[in-house]
Amino acid sequence: MPGENKTLVWPVLAYEDAPAGIRFLVNAFGFQENVVYPGETPDVVLHAELLWPEGGGVMLGSASAGEGHAIRPGGCAVYLVTSTPDELFDQAVAGGAEVVVAPEDKDYGARGFTVRDPEGNEWSFGTYSGG
Repeated sequence: MPGENKTLVWPVLAYEDAPAGIRFLVNAFGFQENVVYPGETPDVVLHAELLWPEGGGVMLGSASAGEGHAIRPGGCAVYLVTSTPDELFDQAVAGGAEVVVAPEDKDYGARGFTVRDPEGNEWSFGTYSGG
């Protein structure tokens, strides 16, 4: 449910085309829009928060909006925990993600994969939840 997330760490990303980035993250990975604050034109997002259904979330905005962050588009790598890596991989590829590492079992007992979004950010998903 939007607003119920108690995440204390929020990765922040910048996108050249933030509205397209939001659509991609929702469709390819299953993020849920929590809030999106538009800029003066429809192609600018001042600030957005997307929630990860299994806990956590990310913040993002248009690179052109400034907002005091020195983040370049395509310069982030994010890891998210998922209980369904194989199904999520299929969804991500169907949604247009570029495969970096296909699903594989890791030496430390987890299963995961890495893909790249259209602006070059790397997203890793796996069953490892720390520990």
